[in-house]
Parts: sequence; structure tokens; C-alpha cells
Amino acid sequence: MRYKLFGKSGLRVSELALGTMTFGEGWGWGASKEECRLMFDAYAEAGGNFIDTANRYTDGTAETFVGDFIAADRDHFVVATKYTLWDRRTDPNFSGNHRKNMMRSLEASLRRLQTDHVDLLWVHAWDFTTPVDEVMRGLDDLVAAGKVHYVGISDTPAWIVAQANTLADLRGWSRFVGLQIRYSVADRGAERDLLPMARAFDLAVTPWSVLGAGVLTGKYGKAGDGDAKGRASRWGIGERELAIGDAVAEVAQEIGCSPSQVAINWVRQQRGVIIPILGATKAGQLRNNLAALDFTLEPETLRRLDEVSAIDLGFPHEFLTSEGVRDVVSGGTYDLIDNHRA
Repeated sequence: MRYKLFGKSGLRVSELALGTMTFGEGWGWGASKEECRLMFDAYAEAGGNFIDTANRYTDGTAETFVGDFIAADRDHFVVATKYTLWDRRTDPNFSGNHRKNMMRSLEASLRRLQTDHVDLLWVHAWDFTTPVDEVMRGLDDLVAAGKVHYVGISDTPAWIVAQANTLADLRGWSRFVGLQIRYSVADRGAERDLLPMARAFDLAVTPWSVLGAGVLTGKYGKAGDGDAKGRASRWGIGERELAIGDAVAEVAQEIGCSPSQVAINWVRQQRGVIIPILGATKAGQLRNNLAALDFTLEPETLRRLDEVSAIDLGFPHEFLTSEGVRDVVSGGTYDLIDNHRA
């Protein structure tokens, strides 16, 4: 396991993060505490130090398990949790991005995690009701109080993240150093605005669903059974995603690894600071995914997967990169300029 600087910060995190949404059986599909301990230990033994959790995961059980697991060596681990999602249904102040919920939710998370601080606090999702300055000032207050070391933002439009960090820089507040998004070779929509924005602001990116809701594991494709394909359609997985899954499975067979390992490596080999989140329900699954660190995909393999999964970036991206527009914007000098930001 190697380590990366977490965006525009000095924080060192392992190149793969451990996701804990499956920690606990309260939602009917997670893992027992014993199995979670095995997964945690397998990750730690591989050199992993970056734990990703949230107040809502399995109704708080995930944070409770994490608190128990890190207790023997709290300061070794980089613990990230999230606020925004509800803790008490029907109470409007027990969810959202606003200061009241921010402070209340974090205090509850600290109790479950058995710690006096978290290393990284994520805004879990944008609520479109709380002003940006309220969020950024509240987060800065938590950093100043020592209860949070760094802040990040998840599942939010690029223009809001850009506005928030520009405001934070202007006011001298703590800026977002991380961005959490859904991203995989089967779902490349983040390449339109979120990923270019992350590179411009030097944000570390922690993609979730890197296995594309299971479509990139091989279980839904040509080798999959009819029942699996039926489940795929209920998850909104269509023919395009299945074709990408088949391409990933073909590459895996050719190079002698699992489809999951191919999918993870495609994500972690993308531009920028990319730290995939690994989630599993069994220790064996997690060990298989961690084995992606044993190799990298060749440039030709990456190109092949890029081609089968390519998306239309839409306006204004396709417009601005067209030959005609480039010519009139650059006065015919585009190919003479060495642009290190491209």
C-alpha cells in the first residue's frame, strides 16, 4: 500500500479507502460484527489507514463498529464520517446541511466513534436550502474547535463546490480538500464537470460504487444467469452498462485477474488524486479487491476500456474542444502552445 497527500493538505491517506456502509446487518444486507472485524483487519494488515463511514450507515451501527475497531490505535487511522442525512425522521432539524444539524450530528458521531475528533468531515449531500456561507463558516468553526481536522464534500454539483472553496479562500476559512462522487468505468458522468473541477482546486477524489452497482464484477454479463440480469435491470443497469461489464470481464480473463480488480484499477489510474472506496460484505471479497494493488493496467488496456465506455461530454465541452472553435479561440496557434494544464 502506498499513501497519497489528501488534496491540498498534508494529510497522508492510503491509496485505497475502506468503505463501511455494509458494517452492520440492520438494513438487511450488511455484515455481522465478526465479519466486519475480519474485513477491517484485512484492510489494516494490507497497510490501509483511511476509513470512510457516515452517521446514517446502518442506522449508526457502522460508526459504532468503527469506534470499537480503532480504539486500540485511534491516531493511526484517518477516520472520515459524514453529516447531512437524517437521524430522526419527520424532524426537519435532524437532517440537512445547516449549522444546527451539523453540530448535533457530529456530536452524535463522536460518541459512536468513541473519539473527540474526526480527521475528515464530509458534507454528505447538498440540500439546496442552506446558504453556502453558513456551511463553510460552520465547518470552519468545527476545525477551529479541534473537533474536525479537514473537511470535504460529497454528491454535490461542481458549481456549488467551486463557489464554496472560492468563498472559503476569500474569507480565510477551511476549504474543502476532498470530493466524494459516484464514478466507475460504467458511470463516467463525473468527467463532465466534477473531475476537472477537482483537478483545478487540487481536491482528492474518493469515488464510490467503483464496481458499478455490481455490473463490473462479472455477475450480470455473459457469464451471469438470468436472475442476475433481472436484478440488474431493477437497479437501472441497461445494455450499455452490461456491454462495459463484458469488456471488463474479457480483460480480466486475458490478464488473469478478477473483473473487480480491473474495474478498481481503471478508476485508480485516472488523472488526479483518486482514492477508490472499497466496500464488501465478506472478508474474502475485500481481500480480492485489495489485490488490485498487485498490478496496473497497461496503456493499451486503458485505451480499450475508455473506448467501450466513452460518453458525450455535452455542451459546452464538446463545443469548446471542436476544431473550428479551437481555431477561432486560439487564432490558429493552438497546436503551438504547450499547455501543462490540459
